[in-house]
Amino acid sequence: MKILLVDDHEIVRSGLRNLLTSVLSAQILEAATGRDALQQLRRDHPGLVLLDLNLPGIGGLELLRRMLVEDKTVRILVLSMHAEPLYAERAMELGARGYLSKNTSAEELLTAVRRVAEGGRYIQNEIAQDLALRNVSSGHGLRDLTERDLEIMRLLAEGMSLTEIADALGVGYKTVANACSQIKTRLGVTRTNELVRLAMTLGVA
Repeated sequence: MKILLVDDHEIVRSGLRNLLTSVLSAQILEAATGRDALQQLRRDHPGLVLLDLNLPGIGGLELLRRMLVEDKTVRILVLSMHAEPLYAERAMELGARGYLSKNTSAEELLTAVRRVAEGGRYIQNEIAQDLALRNVSSGHGLRDLTERDLEIMRLLAEGMSLTEIADALGVGYKTVANACSQIKTRLGVTRTNELVRLAMTLGVA
């Protein structure tokens, strides 16, 4: 696997390179500017790009857009100093597969890299929670939930497992599991623990 690191700070690229090569069998490429990153993309066809948003010249969001125009299959994971959900939302809308702030842990970064490299998506826990709350506060997502959905959220927040919820509601496990997945999609979260925190924050519990 080829991974392209796009960051204008050499010390950041060096740290990322050392971290990634210590646990992954990957060829690490580097670029300090958007122009260099596009040239690397065309020449070396990396499968994964770790992209900083604060770049000289071509900005990170514009570069993200251009890279996906050049290669629709490239998987881009944003690693930015910006932890605000607005940046994450915009990056994901443009086609990024994941978003992390630079205060993330090494463990979470590696988890995100692996998940995105495998074709999945990953948003840092805190940012995902903020995004979900933004969606809910704007009315997006929450209005689509049924009474059954809200009941499942409430029972999750009380600490019940999916099996226990299925028993309590008198339905099959798969029914609850599918409903839980649909709720997460509607509210913009990816993990059950985020859904539980969201339920508690909203007072569903």
